[in-house]
Amino acid sequence: MATDRLSRIFGALADPTRRAILARLSEGEATVNELAKPFSISLPAVSRHLKVLEAAGLISRSRSAQWRTSRLEAAPLREVTFYMEKYRRFWDESLNRLEQHLELLQDEDKP
Repeated sequence: MATDRLSRIFGALADPTRRAILARLSEGEATVNELAKPFSISLPAVSRHLKVLEAAGLISRSRSAQWRTSRLEAAPLREVTFYMEKYRRFWDESLNRLEQHLELLQDEDKP
């Protein structure tokens, strides 16, 4: 299995529970208990998801007294955006060419 940074990020983002956790963390820091509330999974399962997110660099975790909070780290998401940008441009250009072709076909059908 690939272990480069981008592969770890995409691997972490592949799971819907982890994406939901990231969405929640975009609103601010949260504890494991707070993150677990909307899910019907155990606290240890949420902790495993957090470890995957942390290993990918998508979150950081800190300890304050007995509370351990998680925080979103957005920089890795920027890496994904840069990677995906060339594909977005490809699809935009492809769709523009398709649109031009369809317009040409419509013009040919006009009397």
